[in-house]
Amino acid sequence: MKSKNFKIGLIINPIAGMGGKVGLKGTDGNKTVSLAKDLGAKPESNFKTLQALQEFSSLKDSFELITCPGEMGENAAKKLGFNIKVIGKKNFQTSSDDTKNAAAEMQNQGVSLIVIAGGDGTARDVFEAIGNNVPILGIPTGVKIYSGIYALTPYYAGKAVSQYLSGKLTEFTLSEVMDINEDDFRAGKLTVQIFGYLNTFKEPSLVQGTKNASVATEEDELLGISSELIRKMEDNTYYIVGSGTTLQPLMDELNLKNTVLGIDIILNKKLIANDVNETEIMKIIKGQKVKLIVTIIGGQGYIFGRGNQQISSKVIRKVGKENIIVAATTSKLHALLGKPLRVDTGDQKLNNELSGYIQVTTGYKQNHLVNVV
Repeated sequence: MKSKNFKIGLIINPIAGMGGKVGLKGTDGNKTVSLAKDLGAKPESNFKTLQALQEFSSLKDSFELITCPGEMGENAAKKLGFNIKVIGKKNFQTSSDDTKNAAAEMQNQGVSLIVIAGGDGTARDVFEAIGNNVPILGIPTGVKIYSGIYALTPYYAGKAVSQYLSGKLTEFTLSEVMDINEDDFRAGKLTVQIFGYLNTFKEPSLVQGTKNASVATEEDELLGISSELIRKMEDNTYYIVGSGTTLQPLMDELNLKNTVLGIDIILNKKLIANDVNETEIMKIIKGQKVKLIVTIIGGQGYIFGRGNQQISSKVIRKVGKENIIVAATTSKLHALLGKPLRVDTGDQKLNNELSGYIQVTTGYKQNHLVNVV
């Protein structure tokens, strides 16, 4: 176990992820944050950070936690009684400069690890401030989480820190800091760029690694998947169609407008709504028979919690596990190299309920049995 003069940094981006459930596909920029609030979005970063902190709170007397004022770390840490040192000034509305300044000051304070709660924009800010001089572990709370420094879920972030403090996790590796252009993303175009590399834990059972921006697939396999999904469609049933290019041929086959990077709803093979957010989904499916079609994120294997936060824990519970249909090409499954599928709904109880073996549609009358953890 580390000594009591040991220091860890904690930076929370309090607005990260706010645009997800309301369908904004990110919260970069003050205008987007304001719009997210107008649409009823609520901050989730502190709630998810508490999930992580809880997992190593029993070790809180073995180190000093250096963090930021208010919602950027202080409030969450105080709730669990951590021994903290607060740096920087409290601002009513936080910005990327606050994150950068905090990371730089934590480096000056001699921390051996900085834990950040946010998404790709937060990772970029830390990289711009200190490069790869200090190891970083991310608590995934953002909409866009392509960068490889993020833990599988907030729970696993806490487990990683616990193992680090106990001396069980000692190896680090350079991992990509990636981000997308949000304006292009909202327009249905995916543009991913590598901005640099940060050191993080070398432990794939805890840290997600980098998302594959695209995985080669065969056209026939995609068409087979769409044919199978259409074959099994039931009348008078609402189908929530998740984001991703795997599901684009389904919409094309039905001759329906498709939001590749958003969520659509169809009924009796006709389009009901395009690019819906959580509130709109819940309103449309209220009292209805409903099923959910989703695909996996290439390279990481996530079904929920990466770029499709509109399909929230509330929506998933309404749909029911038995009504979730997962579709993916065999090449996407092979790219996982035997790793299981994953879920990060923000609700650990629901994550556990969704675990276990599921059927993944991989072609016409073809399925693979895959484990979800």
